[in-house]
Amino acid sequence: MLSYHGDADIDTNPYELGLDRLVDLDIEADFIGKDALRRIKADGPARRQVGLVIDGAPLKGPNTTFWPVTRDGQVVGKVTSAIHSPRLDRNIALAMLSAGSAQMGAQVQVRTPDGTRSATIVERPFHDPKKTIAVA
Repeated sequence: MLSYHGDADIDTNPYELGLDRLVDLDIEADFIGKDALRRIKADGPARRQVGLVIDGAPLKGPNTTFWPVTRDGQVVGKVTSAIHSPRLDRNIALAMLSAGSAQMGAQVQVRTPDGTRSATIVERPFHDPKKTIAVA
């Protein structure tokens, strides 16, 4: 479940969130943003929402601010939601990253209030319909 103002806001489009299946640009009806969505679909989104598994001790609580995500010393996005999952026994997060930095399995760094931690970009959701634990 995505959080408005956290995981998505007025500047977020469905292609960034992986919600392409919910967009029908072939309908006759015209709507505000249809041309912009056609351009984004053709060019690809500039950002992508990804899952992260954040290394280290359990997070002390959810993030209340966006945490910068870096790769090779450059900021490439932000963690929008993060928490320790007791069921998965790992720290999981949603992050909005530049499309060029959103490769599955890539290593990034997350600047948390407790210091910088390594993280791995993983597929969302963090489990499959058969309820197996995601592998990072």
